Amino acid sequence: MNRTHLPGILAMAAIVVASNILVQFLVLDGLLTWGAFTYPLAFLVTDLMNRIYGPGPARRVVLAGFVTGVICSLIGSQIMLQGDGYEYAAVPLRIAVASGTAFLIAQLTDVAVFNRVQGQWWRAPLVSTLVGSALDTALFFSIAFSAAVSFGAVADSAVSWAWEPAPFMTLGAEAPLWVSLAFADWLVKLALALIALAPFRIIVTQVSPRMS
Repeated sequence: MNRTHLPGILAMAAIVVASNILVQFLVLDGLLTWGAFTYPLAFLVTDLMNRIYGPGPARRVVLAGFVTGVICSLIGSQIMLQGDGYEYAAVPLRIAVASGTAFLIAQLTDVAVFNRVQGQWWRAPLVSTLVGSALDTALFFSIAFSAAVSFGAVADSAVSWAWEPAPFMTLGAEAPLWVSLAFADWLVKLALALIALAPFRIIVTQVSPRMS
C-alpha cells in the first residue's frame, strides 16, 4: 500500500479503537453509548479514501479497520469485569462476532455502493453511508442480541439482558430492549451521515480540488 494511504489506515484504526473503548460508557438512560458517536466516522474515512484514491485502497483501509477490531475484541474477551456477584467478559463472544461481521460487510457494501452512485458530489457519500450504516446496524444487533440467533447456552446467556421487554425508546409499546438499542443507534448513524457531508466536502476539496 502506498504511503499516502497511511493517514486513512491510522484514522480508521483510531476510530475502531476509540469506539471499542467508548462503547463501555452509556448515555441517554442506556439507549446509546459514546461509541455510537465515534463509530460512524468509519464511513467517512472509507468514503474519503474511495473518492481520493479509489475502491482498491478504500477496501484495504476497511481491512485494516477489521483487523484492528478483531484485535480489540480478542483483548476485550480476556478482560473480566465484576457485576452482581459474577464475572463476565468485557466483550462477549456474540458481540465480538457481530462487531467484526457487521463492520466488514457494511464497509465493503459502502465501497461498492459509492462507486455505483452518480450525480452531484454529495450523492455517493450520502447514499453509500445510509445503506452501509443501515446494514451495519441490522447485522450487528441481530447477531449480537436477537433471541432468534443462538451461539449456544453459555454465549446466549451473556446477552440475555437484551431480550428483556422494555418500552420502545423508553416511551412506546413494549419490545425487546435490543430493538430500542438498534433503533437509537441507527438514528445516530443517520444524523452523522448528514453531518459528515461537510468534512467530506472540505477534505476532498483540499486534497483533490478537481474531484470536488
